[in-house]
Amino acid sequence: TSTTTTTTTTSSSTSSTSSTTSATTTTTATTTNTPIPSPQCFNYTLINDTTRSPNFTGSATCDQSLFSSGAMWVRFVGLGGTQIPTSPVGPSRCGTDATGWYTGQMPTSLNSTSNGTVCFTWGSGNCTYSNSISVTNCGSYYVYQLCAPSGCSLRYCTVITNTTTAPVQAPTTTSTTTSTSTSSSTSSTTSTTSSSTSSTSSTSTTTSTTSSSTSSSSSTTTSTTPGTARVQTSARRNRVQPGPGPGIGSGSGSTVIFLNGSGSGPGPKNIYWAGPGPGPGPKKRGPDGLYPSEACNTFLNQTTYSAGTTPEGVAVVDLNSDNKSDIVVANWNSANVGVLLNAGNGTFNVQTTYSVGNNPMSVAVVDVNSDNKPDIISANEGSSTVSVLLNTGSGTFNTPATYSVGTQPASVVVVDVNSDNKPDIVVANYGSTSVSVLLNAGSGTFNTQATYSVGTNPYSVAVVDVNSDNKPDIVVANYGSNTVGVLLNPGTGIFNAQVIYAVGTNPYSVAVVDVNSDSKPDIVVANSGSNTTSVLLNTGNGTFNLQVTYAVGSGPEAVAVVDVNSDNKPDIVVANHDSNTVGVLLNAGNGTFHAQITFAVGTAPYSIAVVDVNSDNKPDIVVANSNSNNIGVLLHC
Repeated sequence: TSTTTTTTTTSSSTSSTSSTTSATTTTTATTTNTPIPSPQCFNYTLINDTTRSPNFTGSATCDQSLFSSGAMWVRFVGLGGTQIPTSPVGPSRCGTDATGWYTGQMPTSLNSTSNGTVCFTWGSGNCTYSNSISVTNCGSYYVYQLCAPSGCSLRYCTVITNTTTAPVQAPTTTSTTTSTSTSSSTSSTTSTTSSSTSSTSSTSTTTSTTSSSTSSSSSTTTSTTPGTARVQTSARRNRVQPGPGPGIGSGSGSTVIFLNGSGSGPGPKNIYWAGPGPGPGPKKRGPDGLYPSEACNTFLNQTTYSAGTTPEGVAVVDLNSDNKSDIVVANWNSANVGVLLNAGNGTFNVQTTYSVGNNPMSVAVVDVNSDNKPDIISANEGSSTVSVLLNTGSGTFNTPATYSVGTQPASVVVVDVNSDNKPDIVVANYGSTSVSVLLNAGSGTFNTQATYSVGTNPYSVAVVDVNSDNKPDIVVANYGSNTVGVLLNPGTGIFNAQVIYAVGTNPYSVAVVDVNSDSKPDIVVANSGSNTTSVLLNTGNGTFNLQVTYAVGSGPEAVAVVDVNSDNKPDIVVANHDSNTVGVLLNAGNGTFHAQITFAVGTAPYSIAVVDVNSDNKPDIVVANSNSNNIGVLLHC
């Protein structure tokens, strides 16, 4: 506040001046250091498995495949248990015959790590088999560094010791500086000259004061180590958005912290951002809660629809010509395929089932008899056949025709491979180390298979022209060989011997899509044993560079490559079977990808399709949750 008074009188003259100035400055500084958690406390693999509980009886499940890529840090959560027991567990428990328990000392202080041994027993209580592990105390939970047991039927048990599921909060260092300054200044001037008088008074208020001034400033800085944190505050609105790396915790209040690096926290986190809506002037949100100019890279919570027992393969196609995408699912343990017609707005009717062979594992939906109605083809693992169900119209299907293929067909695609305008069937035979090609004989019937040798246990197949000769080639994921095989098509629907490329451990699913905008299709693989996706860029003429890998969830068993954020760059969507999530890796350009963002789905997601199911021109995720016996639909926001 500034106040000035001036009085002038003409005639006699008097002058008086007085001035007073005072200043006080006080500075205090306080620094508080929070202990930095061990890196493994926020960089671990999450295991939520109810079958590890001692209450779960029987079966010869083992942990060799889960830990096949070497020692890794894990955290157990959920009703199955949060801690490895410290005393022997009886036989035929925890989903296995030979149960494992920890024999060492548990770490008692925050961030401390203990080393010990896990013993496995067949029921005697003796340490029949053992291996070394490490355990770290992360405050409200433990993380374990585990490796693959020495044999099958050996498995780590878990028991409930605490029920928290909140990940550790990011480490912070807080520095607070407070400074106070006070200054006072008073000035008075009086002048008198003769007889004329004038008086002026003015008052103004500013943030900087003239007459009396006091200022106080306080600053708080939050930093995160390791990595660089992005912190956004304010409760303006709640929106799911990816951080620069997977999230490790939901924070507190209105603050959420994401870590850079390879943290593998459970799913996407909420970010709150301040200020008015994007752009100048007032904004009005649309029915989806977003401002019109906002781009959305995320998906809503899944809505589930009942399927048969152990749904595995899924495809999404308009079956009844109503311009709405319908769902077809292969119900492995029900020996049928289910059809869920789209009821509108991305919702689906109860499934109608059609019997096929034993253990249908994969499904394709393509018009094979040129009547403009898509037909269903299923690969029946248990009967070593494929079934062809012709569409009768209105989304109903005839009794299937059956064709023999190799042993344990695991994947099927339907593509015209011999340029006769009739789509042919290509199957990966997991038990035969081969792929089968059944040429279309017309009217939706097929010739006897021709087989081509590939790697060990081929689990997934894609058929795409990879060398720009207008003839579709075969790309197969060889689960047992840790390779992908490329079989070039020289014409007339016959194929050359495979050329192999190394990928991760136990490649389970393959997609072939141009990811770097060079008009050459590239290979993307989900490696279930190494918890990664591999990207092999096409160098031209159907040859490929060495893989580049990206971390995903545990046990990825399906992959799709689709542009999900409308930037004209295809993104990777992966079904993390053992994490009960789907992961989305946005394309960063030039065929590189950001860290995955995860979304919770049902138990043991086995396959995915990424298709617009609610006619909003945004691709949605449809996932077959094999242990939940349902289909999850995650609509794009």
